This record gives sequence, C-alpha cells and structure tokens, in this order.
Amino acid sequence: MSGSIAGRLAEVRQRVEAAAGRAGRSPDSVLVVAVSKTWPADVCLDAIAAGAGTLGENRAQEFRGKYSVLKDRAAWHFVGQLQTNKVRHVVGAAALVHSVDRYGLADALDKRAQSLGVVQDVLVEVNISGEPSKNGIEPGRADELVARIEPLAGVAVRGLMTMPPLTPHPEDSRPYFKELTALRDLIAGRHPQVVQLSMGMTRDFEVAIEEGATIVRIGEAIFGPRRSA
Repeated sequence: MSGSIAGRLAEVRQRVEAAAGRAGRSPDSVLVVAVSKTWPADVCLDAIAAGAGTLGENRAQEFRGKYSVLKDRAAWHFVGQLQTNKVRHVVGAAALVHSVDRYGLADALDKRAQSLGVVQDVLVEVNISGEPSKNGIEPGRADELVARIEPLAGVAVRGLMTMPPLTPHPEDSRPYFKELTALRDLIAGRHPQVVQLSMGMTRDFEVAIEEGATIVRIGEAIFGPRRSA
C-alpha cells in the first residue's frame, strides 16, 4: 500500500461516501475512527493534520501515552479489550469505549467516572459470530447487560460493537452486520439511547456501512501496513 496518510484518508472517505450512497444514507452519518495502534504520536499527528478527527487505540497504556502527548487535538476512542485495573488510563480521556462485554467492567468504569465527575460513553461488545476466540457478550444476553448498566450514573451505553469472523471476502461479514443491526433495533425499542453501531474495519467497512454502521474502525487503509507492536 503506497501513498501518504492524507491520500489514503481521502480515498477512505470517498469509499465511505459511495457505500453510504448505496444505502441511501448521508456520509455524515458514519464516523471514521482512524485506528492508530502501534503507530507513534508523530504519525498520529500526521493523521490529525490530514483531517482524521477521531483516533482509536486498543491498549490502555499506549492510549494514555499518546493522549498525554496529543491531548485534545483529536477525539479518542478505546477500541480494544480493557481490563478493570486499566480503566484509570482511559476514563476521562476516551470519548467512547467500544468494548464493554461484562457488568464488572462497566462497574469499574462507573466508579472511575464518578470519581472524576464525568460520564463515560460506552458500547456493548457483542459476539455475534459465537466464536470462542472472540470477546463479547452473547447476543441473547446483550439486552440484559444494557438494562443492568443503565442505572449506573457514570456510564452511558450508546450502542453496540462487533467483530465478524476474519475472512478474505468482505461479503462474508454481511450476515453478522445484519444481525447486529437487528439486535440494536430490538434493544433500542426499550433503551432509546442505544443507537450507535461500531462494525466494519479495513477489509469490510463498506459492507458494514451498507448494513447500517455508524462507526467504522479503519487502520491499515489509513496508516498503511501495520507496524509490529
């Protein structure tokens, strides 16, 4: 993959616009999260200069290190698995945590958020595919988890996230995206604040947008081939 970050980001935006158009949606209804994991702060700054307004990180300490340098030059999302003993690195800095899959994590986020006087927006991660290797709550228990989290004063569930099985064919992801959208619609009937759908990455984000994604998490298509961690 060649070209500059600015050029690749422009191409991603064109693809987002085309996919949104096929779905009869505005491209403004899709937030592109530039997943900057393993890339140093200076490269993140290049992405921000190119117009990346939201960066995504998946390791708490790496997230904190970059945030401490770049601060509010971009919005920050935490997109990886989060241990309860690492929430201090994330709460108060991340605009959105994508990976809440159990009440214990929500409770830890709530305690930290309340101690800082903030409300932490989160997504509930759902294991739509049922793969044992995937994190996320079972689809049939997602509504129950949302309902249990809802009374927490320091946490607000804003939507759902999923990762489909890794395959070389983007169309293989479509059934999983359809299922998450249907689940979101079901849960939103009882919890109207649950509106966001974080689904789709470099290989399949166009399919995800066609199926209703409001947030896509894109790394390599913006930054180039992943650096070794």
